[in-house]
Amino acid sequence: MNPLSGVKILDLTTLLPGPLATLILAEAGADVLKVETPAGEDMRRFPPMRGDTSALFAILNRGKRSISLDLKSATGKQSLENLIREADVLVEQFRPGVLDRLGFGTGSLEKLNPRLIVCSITGYGQDGPKRDVPGHDLNYMAESGLLSVSPGSPESPAVPPALIADIAGGSFPAVINILLALRQRDRTGEGCRLDIAMTDTLFTLAFWGLAQLDASGKPPMPGGELLSGGSPRYRLYKAACGGLIAVGALEQKFWNRFCALIGLPQTLVDDFIDPVATGAAIAGRIAEKSADEWRAVFDGQDCCANVVRSLSDAIADPHFAGRGLFARKVALSGDDTAMALPVPVSEAFRQSDPDPKAAPIELEAPDGVLPGWPGRSNSE
Repeated sequence: MNPLSGVKILDLTTLLPGPLATLILAEAGADVLKVETPAGEDMRRFPPMRGDTSALFAILNRGKRSISLDLKSATGKQSLENLIREADVLVEQFRPGVLDRLGFGTGSLEKLNPRLIVCSITGYGQDGPKRDVPGHDLNYMAESGLLSVSPGSPESPAVPPALIADIAGGSFPAVINILLALRQRDRTGEGCRLDIAMTDTLFTLAFWGLAQLDASGKPPMPGGELLSGGSPRYRLYKAACGGLIAVGALEQKFWNRFCALIGLPQTLVDDFIDPVATGAAIAGRIAEKSADEWRAVFDGQDCCANVVRSLSDAIADPHFAGRGLFARKVALSGDDTAMALPVPVSEAFRQSDPDPKAAPIELEAPDGVLPGWPGRSNSE
């Protein structure tokens, strides 16, 4: 039930994109060895804390092991060389050129291990004018144009609720390409270098905007397009209590049912005639009842309308609990819920790991040069 059992992954990454990618691989059975600086990764000190442990660090590093190496020292470099000789995959998140300056450029890595797959995750990639520009998720979204489609109002600019560039632009394509590279290595016996640029994938997420730009020559505008609030069929409406109702009734059958449920006048159902008037009328109708009252109206109806829930309410939903999204645990201070991941998808796989797994809370510092890949005892 562990498709990546026996695959050894060296994780030289920090914060979110790389650690989440290697967590997904660890969930599929890979042996992930996290290499940290002598002071430990910064994420170890990020709040919220559970006792002396960062909850963020714990959920991102569940089931991994960790060692401390000073890669600027001869001892640390020799230890890393020995690990590289036995590794299948090396994932790194340094700025372009840092690995080369440490003495682990592409040529050196090929000599140490010609079967090694090296996955580099950066904001803008290993080449190009922006390769050395620093940034974080919000910067990458701004640079790619994706943020311009949903920036909030001028009076209250909105920060996106998810780290889209880090996860959808970094972690997920890293996992996909590592798996493809492992499959390719099965056939050729050779490793390769993967260049994951978080901004590159953001253009994939903007596919509909790119299609509009190609077809009309006009870029998508916030609040002006079908999927950015320009249509009354795809919008957020405020209920009487201040809660929000999400309407995504794009198809005509869903739209007709939605309009009937809220009692929209028939003269406004054809939203192509006057979308502004239709949207205003819907806003007025939704504002007449509380979110709970609208929930009772929409539940069980084919209308693509529902109440915007809090994260805690969503986690408690029997549907998500029943699908096993939060069945796995992190051994922290008690059995804490592990991160919901896009793997595994089979029922048997979901049930194959009932026991809590610990994050590498204690940072191991080897005494001298590591001879090779550390073994596991039966108790571990």
